[in-house]
Amino acid sequence: MDYKDHKSTVVFIGSDHAGFSIKQKTARYVRSLGYKVVDLGPDSEEPVDYPDYGVKVARMVRQTDGSCGIVFCGTGIGISISANKIPGIRAALCTSVFHTEMARKHNDANILAMGARVSTFEEIKNMIDVWFQTTFEGGRHARRVDKIHSLTGC
Repeated sequence: MDYKDHKSTVVFIGSDHAGFSIKQKTARYVRSLGYKVVDLGPDSEEPVDYPDYGVKVARMVRQTDGSCGIVFCGTGIGISISANKIPGIRAALCTSVFHTEMARKHNDANILAMGARVSTFEEIKNMIDVWFQTTFEGGRHARRVDKIHSLTGC
């Protein structure tokens, strides 16, 4: 999927309480790039469970053609694991621009997961920029993504 078309790409965003503040900043930043952002919560820093929001974003990405997602929790680990429970989702936990580029080029990741306690907002903005600028290479990588989606019961 190519996310370079600002007008047609919907970006679903969510977090847990640890990621709330950075989610708010990220939503504003992504909107400033011209994308439509749908914030799926939470609406405050009151404690919530990251699986609820990882799955909520993942389900919306799965249901909405041409969309993608951005999720946060403290480390990004739990929310990415949760999002990946939804068939068709390839949530990539990224901590660097290189991770982000490879997640898009080689894995056609459709959700970018990051840790609010791991990355600075400047690093997050850089990863988001690369996320939107990078397209899936297909070819041998498409075969591998298909294999990922054929796995069951693992």
